[in-house]
Amino acid sequence: MTEAGFSVTVPATTANLGPGFDHLGLALSLNMRIEVASADAWYVLYQDKEYAELPTDETNLIVQTIQHVASRYDQVIASQKLVVHSDIPLGKGLGSSATAIAAGIEIASELAGLQLSPKDKLRIGSELEGHADNVTAALIGGMTVSYFTDDEMEVLTFPAPPIGVVILVPPVALKTEASRGLLPEQLTHKVAVRGSAAGSVMTAAIAQSDWVTAGRMMERDLYHEPYRKVGFPNFDEIRLACKEAGAYGMTISGAGPSLFVAVPPGTEQQVAASLEQSFPHYQALALQPAETGAYITK
Repeated sequence: MTEAGFSVTVPATTANLGPGFDHLGLALSLNMRIEVASADAWYVLYQDKEYAELPTDETNLIVQTIQHVASRYDQVIASQKLVVHSDIPLGKGLGSSATAIAAGIEIASELAGLQLSPKDKLRIGSELEGHADNVTAALIGGMTVSYFTDDEMEVLTFPAPPIGVVILVPPVALKTEASRGLLPEQLTHKVAVRGSAAGSVMTAAIAQSDWVTAGRMMERDLYHEPYRKVGFPNFDEIRLACKEAGAYGMTISGAGPSLFVAVPPGTEQQVAASLEQSFPHYQALALQPAETGAYITK
């Protein structure tokens, strides 16, 4: 067992980028940092008011993840106090649950001296999250493309792409479960083929740093955007404004309710200011992709 007295930092993430539904993730330059120290009982102290309603005891997702990992490897981890600092908006489609899970995996591995491999961490995180897109990017950083089933997992990575990012954050949170309820149970073969083609071309374009093409394909999603966009006021108007501001493309960030805008590098501040002025009910965050995933500091 490792003595407590360290911190773990995990980036925010966006997922899907349109047609990369449930398998493409991108780490972003917002972070959650958790200070870990021994305690008589499990206690989670959130320093940010936005997180005030989350559980602070053993029912907290971070603690549950720590205990799940420990149990998986027949370990028992002593109680800890977790002090959480986060600038990641909660319930806004920026991977806050994946960030908590990734943090829990890292904390458990450190406290129990498990020395988990990256593959082990990715498998555990994807099983707990139910899909691989956000949690793989949170653990690894950069951009991830994943294939995940009960029996098989493959994760390929790209370095953080050379773009700027604007995230449009509305005032209302949205649970992923509610957003998934908007999706159809089935798609026709024709629609599935077109959606797959858009995702494949987008991924190939990203690999070639062709963000003009990637941005076009980002807006050709058929898997989830047509069903989720109805909950976004002025969705098409915002997309047009993004184009007029010079963006490569705009789509829903994860399951929403935030919007992801890919822009030429160095223009994110200007585009964010323009969009926030035009759509004042959104907060516009000017960000960059993050190269580094979850890491421990002692």
